[in-house]
Amino acid sequence: MRVSPLVDLSQYLPILIFLVIAAGLSAAFVFLPMGVAHLTGAHNPNAEKLSEYECGFPAFEDPRSQFDVRFYLLAMLFIIFDLEAAFLFPWAVSLDLTGWPGWITMMVFLFELAIGLAYAWKKGALEWE
Repeated sequence: MRVSPLVDLSQYLPILIFLVIAAGLSAAFVFLPMGVAHLTGAHNPNAEKLSEYECGFPAFEDPRSQFDVRFYLLAMLFIIFDLEAAFLFPWAVSLDLTGWPGWITMMVFLFELAIGLAYAWKKGALEWE
């Protein structure tokens, strides 16, 4: 007796239904408030609506000015060392399972990160004026 491939695909029907419902709810949460605001809201921006509301006075310079590259460099270094801390916890928890190979691998990883930190420190990436 030959089994049709459609019988095997029928197991995925609940997943397909879930995805359709999730996509529908996502679209409703995004587009329904926009539609309600468009139908009920007044679309006549004036000077009072467009005025500064966060700090109470006009900005000193163009808000589209470029950030200093050191900001991005420092942010990237923070993310790298934050991920290092995120890798250390699971490693420490599973150290009894990984044994010496796991310990040596993590020491190589930490050594590479220490070299990267020393290089960034030597280049002055961690200094802020």
